[in-house]
Amino acid sequence: MLTFFYHPLSPIARRVWICLLEKQIPFEPKIVQLQQKEQFEPEFLALNPFHHVPVIVDRDVKLIESIAILDYLDRAYPTPPMSLDNPAALGKMRMVQMAIVNELMPTFPAIVVAEGQRSPAHPKAQTLTTALTFLQAQLGDRHYFGGEAIDLADCVAGATLPLLRRLGVDFSDYPQLEQWMDRLCDRPSWQQTEPSADDFDRWRRWIQLMVKRSDFLTRTV
Repeated sequence: MLTFFYHPLSPIARRVWICLLEKQIPFEPKIVQLQQKEQFEPEFLALNPFHHVPVIVDRDVKLIESIAILDYLDRAYPTPPMSLDNPAALGKMRMVQMAIVNELMPTFPAIVVAEGQRSPAHPKAQTLTTALTFLQAQLGDRHYFGGEAIDLADCVAGATLPLLRRLGVDFSDYPQLEQWMDRLCDRPSWQQTEPSADDFDRWRRWIQLMVKRSDFLTRTV
């Protein structure tokens, strides 16, 4: 059976968690307690020397990095399919995924520290606005980024954008994204992986602490 190493509050690991549930792939969950530094223990470092989640072990296959894991799952467990062989569709799916990874995710620390309020003074306000405008244009009037059915882009975006909404980011200028999030949040896979209010608050405080530590290190080196 596939083994899934993750932490339930990691939005990056949640991408894989959602995919596993959507495909109904049997798996053994293994929580890595990040705040207790379990990711630095030799047993985990043997799986991922970069000490982060997620990781999967599927028989003789060991993979790190969420995007690579998603690709593997969709080919090793092709039902239901969550990507297309069409080059244009595949390229667009990957484009959305990488826009989330490279453009949207880096805004999270500033948003968490600023309590999620967009304003002209927000250091990541323009990046956030540009990313959300781009993603809404890619979604268009479709139910999901994958069309009528979710695809791997929905797994990545859907593990990220609802967190922004919970942080207080205003989506009133992005009605298609708002409706898309509502559809996702009605799905059992999203409901099962959604952090509780207490867990979400714990995650937010942890991010704030990491940002403060990073700022301290920047000022003292």
